[in-house]
Amino acid sequence: MKLLVTGGSGFFGSRIGKAYQGICPGHGEMDILDRKSIEMAFERIKPEMVVHCAAVSDVGWCGQNPEKSWQINVEGTENIARVCGKWGARLIYCSSDQVYFGSSEKNAHKESEKLVPANEYGRQKLEAEKRCFAYCEDSVALRLSWMYDMEKQQEKEHGNFMLTLMETVASGREMAYPVYDYRGITDVRLAVENMEKVFGLPSGIYNYGSENSYNTYETVYRLLGNVGLPVERLEKNMEAFADSPRNIRMDMGKLKAQGIEFPDTLTRLASVFVKPDTMP
Repeated sequence: MKLLVTGGSGFFGSRIGKAYQGICPGHGEMDILDRKSIEMAFERIKPEMVVHCAAVSDVGWCGQNPEKSWQINVEGTENIARVCGKWGARLIYCSSDQVYFGSSEKNAHKESEKLVPANEYGRQKLEAEKRCFAYCEDSVALRLSWMYDMEKQQEKEHGNFMLTLMETVASGREMAYPVYDYRGITDVRLAVENMEKVFGLPSGIYNYGSENSYNTYETVYRLLGNVGLPVERLEKNMEAFADSPRNIRMDMGKLKAQGIEFPDTLTRLASVFVKPDTMP
């Protein structure tokens, strides 16, 4: 299978490209805002499958720059989907749990839920999903959770939950995590490993990652306790999302029915957390 990965220099895309020997054209080789450029790249590469990771994922930046981010996240995705449809290439689209932000649902979200995203990024990812299926019937949309790794592959990678937590614990600094924020947190290594099964999924939308029953503060509190570390320096952030609590936890029932499973957030965090040799 010849695999093309967009966003091959990004957090998820770079790891997929490396694991599956995907071809990761740079911006100069394939501009997702230029359909002719994509077609020329397809003519050279002749991909059978495309994993579309390229996006502006900074939620704040998208809110501040809605027109520019819409071009990249929505129109760029449409261009990819149109060319995939034309060439008969399967499209795996990397969406986001942010499509659920704004829902009043208190339980973990299912793919069938009616959505009205509260932020620009969520609206863009939801619209991009629709355009994938409109222009490429053989599409799979993965609603990804927050992901972390145990190491950086590139200096410019975005904030990494696990590395930041371990560094903070080792330094002895105080830390605060929000109590009004509920979401899954996933080891990207498992997300990459499970992509082999994703390639064969029936077309459709799937929540993708680890489930989590706790808010972010509770998750960290329980993690520290599970690995035998003190929690005295851990504080509650009572301000973040206080006006509008964020629940973007996802139900993985549909994914599990296809034979793809992740350990829950806390179980995986506890199994990979590395305790510092010395602590202040």
